[in-house]
Amino acid sequence: MDFVQQVKSSVDIVNVVGDYVRLRKQGSQRMVGLCPFHSEKTPSFSVHGGLQIYKCFGCGKGGDVFNFLMELEGMSFFEALKTLAEQHGIPLPKRGSEALADEQAKLRAAVFRMQELAQGFFRAELESEAGRAARQYLERRGLPPQAAADFGLGFAPEGGRLARRLEKEGFSGEQLEKGGLVLKSQQGPGYYDRFRNRLMFPIANESGKLIAFAGRALETEQQPKYMNSPESPVYSKGQVLYNLHRARQKMRQRDRVVLVEGYMDAIGVWRAGVEEVVASCGTALTPEQVRMMGRHARQVVVNFDPDAAGRAAAERSILLLLEENLQVRVLNLPGGMDPDEFCGRQGGPAYEALLAEAPGYYFWLADRARQQFDVSTADGRVRAFQSLMPAVNRVSDKIQRVALVNDLADRLGVPPGMVLENFRKAATERREPAAAPAARRLSPAERLLLRLLIENQEARAEMLEAVERSGVTAALPSSAIFGALFAVISGGERFEVGALEARLTEADRRLLAEVVFDPGAAPELEPGRAALRALEEQDWRSRRRELQKQIQEAEKAGHLEELRRLMQLKRELDEARASL
Repeated sequence: MDFVQQVKSSVDIVNVVGDYVRLRKQGSQRMVGLCPFHSEKTPSFSVHGGLQIYKCFGCGKGGDVFNFLMELEGMSFFEALKTLAEQHGIPLPKRGSEALADEQAKLRAAVFRMQELAQGFFRAELESEAGRAARQYLERRGLPPQAAADFGLGFAPEGGRLARRLEKEGFSGEQLEKGGLVLKSQQGPGYYDRFRNRLMFPIANESGKLIAFAGRALETEQQPKYMNSPESPVYSKGQVLYNLHRARQKMRQRDRVVLVEGYMDAIGVWRAGVEEVVASCGTALTPEQVRMMGRHARQVVVNFDPDAAGRAAAERSILLLLEENLQVRVLNLPGGMDPDEFCGRQGGPAYEALLAEAPGYYFWLADRARQQFDVSTADGRVRAFQSLMPAVNRVSDKIQRVALVNDLADRLGVPPGMVLENFRKAATERREPAAAPAARRLSPAERLLLRLLIENQEARAEMLEAVERSGVTAALPSSAIFGALFAVISGGERFEVGALEARLTEADRRLLAEVVFDPGAAPELEPGRAALRALEEQDWRSRRRELQKQIQEAEKAGHLEELRRLMQLKRELDEARASL
């Protein structure tokens, strides 16, 4: 067995995908969940534990465990192979491993290594005399040294010591410039540090690998207040959520995520015992980040800072969350405190209690409308209600929309009759999505036999040659898939679904996925034999009907020679059936 197959056979794709997608069982070997590659509200993404493949019937993406990591994490094949091998304790071959890595993979590996070296450097500097101001800042914020160590916080000193350290490690100029940690000097050869005199927050990707840093200024006049690493071969800030690698397990357990603004807020909330907390990495929330949250939890509590900038950011973020069909609640902390400050003063239980009581987004909007309009008058109440309608109309389900409108009207004191009138005027009609093209229909026997031969090695050994010899698959809707199956086995290739797909058109690949991801129980040998007999009977009847039709036409035309030939074919067909 070569190294790739060794890794592939040692890894369960269900476990790998399950780290990124909440999966639920559907059928004997099929797991389903929301697709991590595109936005959707109902699951169209499936993982097959037996065949070790995944497929999304919405966006069409699919493949094996390597394809999954390459698509989701932006890895090369070598990086996906290396990552899985390391995670499962499989040593890489000493010879040839470098040859597997392409130039882009080598660059990414160098950038990852630079982040690790920088992390060690920043941590050491925080403990040094140079890091005293950073330690004092953390002390004022109530963060003890052990917590700073747990979250990997560090300090970037003045000067260019990190740049010199990385140059001594032998990184190339291209690697140094793309690593995001140093800048090329404009006054001569060499490099200088990008981050200087800043408290450093390491940023990890969803799997926990260090990919970037955020640096907080320690002096009032130092700008910007926060500086993030630039985008690099391993870091795209719109596709990363701070603390997600720590939070995702608890997010799934509680089906809830707390979204805060800042790094210190996320750390403070986590330390207070609410571990399902994430923050956007110094950027406005993006659709990619929303989908990342939605893969792990469907309820989101937005708890941004109470200032004007925080309120504006909350409103922008909430719209994105609603478009992803997430259940959104909004928490405004008392006294104008931010999450870190509140948790430090009041403690985790008090914060948890407020999270539980946080109003739904629409009721939060209604409370804001009550402050913006004079709801002591009928006109003010109607205007407040009308201001909510654009948000209400984003609710796709009509029944939920009507129920929500009635609840909001009751909260604002608007008469029901006026509600219906305004609702009819403001509600936007939604067109139903166009129906997908009708799939080719397979008979139960055809579906069962095809799935059995794909999933069951014993069935292939016993039946495949007989199926091919019978010729019954030639006229079936799935004939191309059977043909690919025969070709793979006769060619001596290792049997994998990927080998079949490589020989098929896109339409046939989709049909193949529909067959193997059938939620029914895995077929067994005896029903498979019966399915083959049924297809042989079906094939015999079809061919006999066609011969009978041709015989009648020959009789009418008086073509005696053709008639004798067709009658002989009919006898041979009947004899062949009798010998089965």
